Amino acid sequence: MSEPIIEITPTAHAELIKLRDAEEDAASLGLRLEIVSGPGEEFKYDLSLDEFRKAAFSDEVRTHDGLKVIVPAKDVELLQGAVLDFTSSGGLVIRNPNRPQAPMVEGLVKDDELSAEIESVIAVDVNPALAAHGGFVTYVGHDGDGTAFLTMGGGCHGCSMSRMTMLEGVQTTVVEKVPAISRVRDLTDHTSGENPFYR
Repeated sequence: MSEPIIEITPTAHAELIKLRDAEEDAASLGLRLEIVSGPGEEFKYDLSLDEFRKAAFSDEVRTHDGLKVIVPAKDVELLQGAVLDFTSSGGLVIRNPNRPQAPMVEGLVKDDELSAEIESVIAVDVNPALAAHGGFVTYVGHDGDGTAFLTMGGGCHGCSMSRMTMLEGVQTTVVEKVPAISRVRDLTDHTSGENPFYR
């Protein structure tokens, strides 16, 4: 239970200690790290100094070389293997190997044999190709009538070419490999992100 949830690099640790120690009540403060984005959205994080003794019963509290780190229970799994770093140009940054959970859309099926087939194609054929651009797609479900619903994330989210990639590249691959699927629908909100599709 005492294993760290997220790795903190020495430079990030030193910066966090400096920020904490500048506060009047430094001895009672820890770093609260929370994912504040919704399912299917690109990860957004909230980092704040918080009183670790007042952490919720369900929160996980870990000690990193004298620094308390508080992580809400809902985010523990999604932060496993992540690294918190500090760079002079970018400040505190989180590199997270995990992907956002797919959004829940009422009426879609995502736990049947067809879904397993679609997810296999995405894992083997689609995402390795998108990984070169730092992007990926997440399977949301299918409607039982030939439409597979996906979202795009990483370098693809908000990219001006991402809709074209989804409609042409991803749809072509999925339709070709999964005969029961005739089209792909993109549920990504391309108006948000670092490079929104619309401005």
